[in-house]
Amino acid sequence: MPIAKESYASLTLEETLAGLRAGSFTASDLVGAALARIERFEPAINAMVTLDDAGAKAAAARWSRDAIPAGDAPNLSGVPVALKDNIMTRGFRTTCGSKILANFVPPYDAATVEKLRAAGAIIVGKANMDEFAMGSTGENSAFGATRNPWNPELVTGGSSSGSAAVVAYGGVPAALGTDTGGSIRQPAAFCGLVGMKATYGRVSRSGVGALGSSLDQVGPLTRTVRDNALLYDLIAGHDPSDSTSLEQPFTPTLGEIEDGVKGFRIAYDPGLLESEGVHRAHADAVRAVVAMVKDAGAEVAEVSLPLVKYGVAAYYIICACEASTNLARFDGVRYSVRETGADMWDTYSKTRGLGFGEEVKRRIMMGSYALSSGYYDAYYLKAAKVRRLFATEYEKLLSGVDAVLLPVTPAPPRPIGQKCTPLECYLGDVFTLVANMAGIPALAFPVGAHDGLPVGVQAMAGYFRESALYRLARTVEKNVKLPDAPWARPIPEGGK
Repeated sequence: MPIAKESYASLTLEETLAGLRAGSFTASDLVGAALARIERFEPAINAMVTLDDAGAKAAAARWSRDAIPAGDAPNLSGVPVALKDNIMTRGFRTTCGSKILANFVPPYDAATVEKLRAAGAIIVGKANMDEFAMGSTGENSAFGATRNPWNPELVTGGSSSGSAAVVAYGGVPAALGTDTGGSIRQPAAFCGLVGMKATYGRVSRSGVGALGSSLDQVGPLTRTVRDNALLYDLIAGHDPSDSTSLEQPFTPTLGEIEDGVKGFRIAYDPGLLESEGVHRAHADAVRAVVAMVKDAGAEVAEVSLPLVKYGVAAYYIICACEASTNLARFDGVRYSVRETGADMWDTYSKTRGLGFGEEVKRRIMMGSYALSSGYYDAYYLKAAKVRRLFATEYEKLLSGVDAVLLPVTPAPPRPIGQKCTPLECYLGDVFTLVANMAGIPALAFPVGAHDGLPVGVQAMAGYFRESALYRLARTVEKNVKLPDAPWARPIPEGGK
């Protein structure tokens, strides 16, 4: 039965697929409504860098003529999605949120994009992001800050800011982001979404603009846990073109998602929730989830999370070192905007000086310093040893429990433009970067609201235990309802 056009934005990924298969609407209906909604929300939110109107409409027309595949096999046939702008798209601009790549058009698709296209997804465009994924607020983009659809005066979280925002205001039902130290989970928490950072190597990094190669991971942002599992199942698996991709056999998670948490052992650190700087609403959210899973039949254990206080220092040394190496290629010779100087070195200096933003230059300098002669042992090598301890200690902890609960961020989203020192900004990652340092999966999911804003909780599990995280989050999701979500609001005045 047909549904009203204004209702498309409220549909989940699964509902969208079901509606397409039932003939309630066509792919052209969906894409047209998505582009209209994006057009009307963008002046206030700034979630999208580049739109592919023509390509999306042409793909939708093909799906509208052809039959949408039937059956239960997960697919995205005819569904509009968005991609973070560091995920390469063949023949379509990819900027990494930076002036230095303002005109870059990749000659190939990222591995995850190939999987989405093979599954029938329609890519409507590229989402805004902190430049080269360096940021936790969405304000470090060369194309302007992304604002939070729940309250445009507040930050969205970063660095996958646009991917979260466009899903949150109902432009698309799902998007891909990347997570190096919390860049999927933080915007998910601030925007009332579900965001997965999988086991390192579980999702291919091939064709992704690298920040920290040993930390980066592609993952889905959606409005429901089931949708997140569906999209994760599509993009996960071994990729021979990525040397860091794991050959561990992959079992889809969606089939287990309704199995609940009865018999699970769930841990949390009560002392962490009382730490200085942890907002009461975020601590209470973790306690609420503890109560929910206990009622659902899980055993709850109190633990002390190891090494958290050392995480920020070690992480930012390792990440900056890898960033300084990865970004050395952007010198105006092949990949980037070129600022011509008097000689080769002057050209390099001008290109990088004018092309990179302040945060990117800061981290390049930090990384180059830590890798330099005389400082390598004191900084990088010591941070690498701490990272090894993270992996060992969390593997030990998670061998005895099914999941660990903790906040996503210490505090709620701050106002756009509110100044903070680099250290103050970096401390916002203190709970999320743990999973990246250890290489373990972590899932952020909404559990309620405070002062009209969503509040999320994070769960971490052992290697390859993504299905346990989805089961936990799905159990909680059944008890949670977010108030007046942006995707359920009418299109702004003047909308089509």
